[in-house]
Amino acid sequence: MDDLGDAPATAPLLSVVTPTFNESENLPILVEELHDALDGIDHEIVVADDDSPDGTWRVAEEIARTDPSVRVMRRFHDKGLSAAVLDGMSIARGEYLAVIDADLQHDPTALPAMLDELRSGADVCVGSRATEGGGYGDWSASRRFVSWVATLIARVLLRVPVSDPMSGFFMISESAYARAAPSINPRGFKILLEFIGRNRDLRVAEVGYTFRTRTHGETKLNGSVIRSYLLGVAELRLGRQVDPVFLLYVLVGLVGLGVNSLVFTVAEAAGVPTITTGLNDAIDPIEGSFALSVIVSILVLFVLNNEFTFWEERYRGWKLAPAFGVFFLMSLIGTLVHVAVFKYLQSIGFLLSVLGADWSRVAQNLIGAVVALIVNWYLNSTYLWRRRQR
Repeated sequence: MDDLGDAPATAPLLSVVTPTFNESENLPILVEELHDALDGIDHEIVVADDDSPDGTWRVAEEIARTDPSVRVMRRFHDKGLSAAVLDGMSIARGEYLAVIDADLQHDPTALPAMLDELRSGADVCVGSRATEGGGYGDWSASRRFVSWVATLIARVLLRVPVSDPMSGFFMISESAYARAAPSINPRGFKILLEFIGRNRDLRVAEVGYTFRTRTHGETKLNGSVIRSYLLGVAELRLGRQVDPVFLLYVLVGLVGLGVNSLVFTVAEAAGVPTITTGLNDAIDPIEGSFALSVIVSILVLFVLNNEFTFWEERYRGWKLAPAFGVFFLMSLIGTLVHVAVFKYLQSIGFLLSVLGADWSRVAQNLIGAVVALIVNWYLNSTYLWRRRQR
């Protein structure tokens, strides 16, 4: 990465870190707004740009040539919002470090009040849309609902002491940052959750602000952001001992199991006939309800894993068909395991005396599906999507 711009001879009171990606139109406006909002407060602006295709880093360098308070970091590796924030913080020189997006949706006029909270003893101050004096602006009902669900997940699972844990607008003292930084995992978009979720001893304050409407550029909110958020929450809640992608795969697998059981139960009730393949007496006859539930769940699992679990490695366009073919072949191995477990449990009457004939078959099928899920995780993460990463 490049760090352009000479640091001032004396350290400023406040460093404002802004991570950027394709914000060439917004950045000059943001710099001007920051200077206006922080008039009388000694500050610097650190731009951490992910080598934006629209040349945001070039715009930042032009600003820095005539504005010594602006420093520019052009990043080439380990891209992502959280990683950019941490890299920017690592070269910041202020006693207090603020993080603000460059899309002009965060209100810089809230920064002096946030600084006052830190100078009064708080370790972290969050710019909150959900506290007194805050608001979501002209958000649609659907986006408000998504934010509400995400906030609920964070507050219930992580018990974070803030009203707006999804905020990307916050300030932290340099001393608190130094204590917390070694434990931070720079994944995804919500770096605030990393700070307050991993460091429970931080004293947190909030200042309300109203979320503004983006006027230039495109929103970064998409399926990848939601996926990264869920992975981050899972890791914070369960620790780093478990691969969070596996946790997401299990979540998708649970949906597949639900689909499998639902289709199987409905097909059983509808009396779907058995199928005879003539291949092996150990397999034949195959229950029609079983075969239908397997086919439907394989299709659902492929779509969800491709669009959600393995978002960065997902297949598109014409590659979808061969990818599904490979996925289906790998799933057949798991299906054979599924069949073997199901038939074995049937043969020993597993849970028959407890649940009765109908519900014991449902339970036997479910257990077989769980074993197949584990087998399929290994095959798909090792050979299908993981191979594309290498």
